[in-house]
Amino acid sequence: MSERQQREKIIVRTSAIGIVVNLMLAAFKAAVGLISNSIAVVLDAVNNLSDALSSIITIIGAKVAGKKPDKDHPLGHGRSEYISALVVAGIVMYAGITSLVESIKKIIHPQAAHYSTVALVIIGVAVVTKILLGRYVKAKGEQTGSGALIASGTDALSDAAISLGVLITALIYAFKGISLEAYMGVIISGLIIKAGYEMISDTTSDILGRRADVEVSKKIKEIVTGEPAVLGAYDLFVHNYGPDREYASVHVELPDNMTVDQVDVLTRRLTERVYRETGVVLTGVGVYSRKTDSKAENMRSAIEEIVLTHEWALQMHGFYVDEERKIIRFDVVMSFDISHSEGIKILKDEIAERYPGYKLIIVADIDITD
Repeated sequence: MSERQQREKIIVRTSAIGIVVNLMLAAFKAAVGLISNSIAVVLDAVNNLSDALSSIITIIGAKVAGKKPDKDHPLGHGRSEYISALVVAGIVMYAGITSLVESIKKIIHPQAAHYSTVALVIIGVAVVTKILLGRYVKAKGEQTGSGALIASGTDALSDAAISLGVLITALIYAFKGISLEAYMGVIISGLIIKAGYEMISDTTSDILGRRADVEVSKKIKEIVTGEPAVLGAYDLFVHNYGPDREYASVHVELPDNMTVDQVDVLTRRLTERVYRETGVVLTGVGVYSRKTDSKAENMRSAIEEIVLTHEWALQMHGFYVDEERKIIRFDVVMSFDISHSEGIKILKDEIAERYPGYKLIIVADIDITD
């Protein structure tokens, strides 16, 4: 069984456990809520029901994500997990908003609740069950890198806190006769809505594309720059196509006297090492040619000093000087604090003053990695 198949199996099994547990909790809580006339307990049951539905969607997402690449989707279906997570977030938001409306109605038109000892015991057991389930699901999510499972586990732990609040409210009513359950319903609703919003925000970031993981980027650059011939690694782009499906491209700076055959051998070796040590598929290795004579190196140092005096200029690379044609070319990584056109104009003016007579070709790069 491959790693991806094993991952899918764990996600499906964990989600199935979540479905069974949440359906049982929802049934018990619904019964307790209806018998005791408690809106807070009923809403807690609805919350468990939405969790069960979320687990079902997680299973569907994992199954679709596990499909093999095809003609229309050559990089696989991994991102479908993000779509399923977004659907789950939408369900959580809907449950929260609906719960809020019902709780407000109960505040406007209050009805007395009646809790039995059995009802209180069931709510207490639900708290413990949710804590155990949340820790289990979150651990499996972290093990498999499943955002949907991590979100479900975190949500379950939040549910445990919610159920504990319901239990405290019930105990206050049972011993003091003070009814706070409608207000607890509002608090529960707010927490559910907050969880749904955070899930939507987090998943949307995954779909839009996050900044590459710092540790992964650092490891790839260490591998690349570890090659004796490589003078620098730049413009690293890591593209995410779902959990455990990452593709990358990078530019390497090489001496201008290397042959094409030597470059070919080098890039093949880098591709194999990066995949073996990080699991990232290096789909492209671009090349910057670097002139290594003393005059070119002196010009490089002087121009780099000019460039890096600006806080918005984060890095200079890909430097090359063509003395015969009087051309200087290089790339500059700029922060988001300045427009590329403005930054390039400033640099050209300053460098032209130092090196008149040269044509300057400056390419602005995006600050995409740390």
